[in-house]
Amino acid sequence: MRPKEFLHYTYIFPLLAVGYYFFGLMGSGVLYDILAGVLLIGSVLSAVHHAEVVAHKVGEPFGTIILALCITIIEVALIISLMVAGGDQAITLARDTVFAAVMLILNGILGICILVGGVKYHEQFFARTSATTYLVSIVSILVLTLVLPNFTSSVNGPFYNEAQLIFISIACLVIYGIFLMVQTVRHRSYFIVPDEHPEEHYIPSLTKTLISFGFLVVCLVIVVLMAKGLSDTIEGMVQSLGAPKSLVGVIIAAVVLLPEGVAAIRAARANQIQSSLNLALGSALASIGLTIPAVSVVCIMYDIPLVLGLDKKDIILLSLSVFIVMLSLSRGKTNVLYGTVLLVNLAAYIFTVIVP
Repeated sequence: MRPKEFLHYTYIFPLLAVGYYFFGLMGSGVLYDILAGVLLIGSVLSAVHHAEVVAHKVGEPFGTIILALCITIIEVALIISLMVAGGDQAITLARDTVFAAVMLILNGILGICILVGGVKYHEQFFARTSATTYLVSIVSILVLTLVLPNFTSSVNGPFYNEAQLIFISIACLVIYGIFLMVQTVRHRSYFIVPDEHPEEHYIPSLTKTLISFGFLVVCLVIVVLMAKGLSDTIEGMVQSLGAPKSLVGVIIAAVVLLPEGVAAIRAARANQIQSSLNLALGSALASIGLTIPAVSVVCIMYDIPLVLGLDKKDIILLSLSVFIVMLSLSRGKTNVLYGTVLLVNLAAYIFTVIVP
């Protein structure tokens, strides 16, 4: 790579954000927090760029898997650090974060992608087999982790006992592991749309790919760290508006998911709805399929109670979201109505968080 290429904003913003964070300038005042927000957004856009470079090199579906796994690993690290620091006060943190992420992905990211693609192209086409494969895995893990705990009788309340927690964690890992094998080996063709003009695509060099992968990791880490650092400011803003504290978790989850969301929307605008589905549904599956086992291990080690079961309102909203996504993706093509309905579901979720 030429030295001039490092003057691009995708390299400058992450480095400035890292320096800004570790020099302790966040939280020094309103202007400092606004500047932190600008650097955070710049880092998000940089993450999208570097993820696309890596994706061009490794091809689909590996590119979308890399981005989903990177963000999930950072999300898991953030949840675990907050739970260990918070103790018993953080027993619902994993459930609330995972639920917010799933709702934002299924209704928000997927809804915007379908709506944007429908407005620009009227209809977009994808492999129904890929959507079915994603949804079979997602629905099973969602029910096992967020619904079933309310109906077991070994422990009172929305909890699993230790043996149940171990079993559910293994079940999640088995489902996700087999899904990855299906996606990358046995049925890789389900997740790939044949490229009509392969000669038009630029394939980056190995050196540039490795540099971009390194910057991708840096971007994702600094996005989560800055989101965590801004959480007190966001919480104060939410409280000043008279909204419940649970809205803070939704805002933080939205910031963490920005890189995936922007990448998925850009793919939809480029008439690559299959890539959008791979990003959105793959992120939802990785988010819940890997987060719950990791958090379960920490809770067992530190003897922290872990609330997993959702309340009745959230179960209804989750069921509605999954049902609408299944109907929307059942025909192998999209239109603006599907995207609009999903975004209305997202609005209903956020509204009921603010007005329970």
